[in-house]
Amino acid sequence: MENLKNKTIGAFVAEDFRTAAVFKKYDIDFCCKGNRTIEEVCDRQNVDSEVLIEKINEVLQLENTNTIDFNSWPLDLLVDYIEKTHHRYVEEKTIVLVQFLDKLCRVHGANHQELFKINELFTDCAGELAQHMKKEELILFPFIKRMANAKDAAEVLSQPSFGTVANPIAMMKDEHTAEGDRFRQIAALTNNYTAPDDGCTTYKVTFAMLKEFEEDLHKHIHLENNILFPKAEILEKEFA
Repeated sequence: MENLKNKTIGAFVAEDFRTAAVFKKYDIDFCCKGNRTIEEVCDRQNVDSEVLIEKINEVLQLENTNTIDFNSWPLDLLVDYIEKTHHRYVEEKTIVLVQFLDKLCRVHGANHQELFKINELFTDCAGELAQHMKKEELILFPFIKRMANAKDAAEVLSQPSFGTVANPIAMMKDEHTAEGDRFRQIAALTNNYTAPDDGCTTYKVTFAMLKEFEEDLHKHIHLENNILFPKAEILEKEFA
């Protein structure tokens, strides 16, 4: 039990993504703050660590037939998956959500002033994520793939212009935290994505899309913070 208390949240989710549902139930951030141990987060959020570990073990003991083991994937494959699945998702959904939120502000803004702040937060998020993903796609991800290929071919790896992979990773993690915080504000302003009684169909659809967007973002950040980035740093040290 003591060893499990000292295990990080991110490590649990990296090994079996089904545990993410347990952490979400207790309002524990498993993606942006996945480097905290069970003991740390339980002390801070006044959660009984033994109960939490019991709930995690219940999930782990269930037969696992659908969860993809991203932790076992080679880094170049994981990079391609993140780009083609999560980056593409963000690009497609932000266009629709910006349009829907603008419409809600025009139609319902007079009675629901919070819509303007929600719209502002999401618009800022969309802009920041667009820049964030380009930095990954043009700088960080190509270097990670170059490392993976160099290892497979037993080649020498040239030093990147940014010095060490830890530098862009630190920047990406800071930006992940900023977007996680932004979506926590959106969740609070939307009453956890619950449309008001006078909300039209577009209102309900928009809030449902925002909820789905946040859930995808959590998985997206988890794959990078808890699996891709730590393994990239370990791989770089092998060349040293």
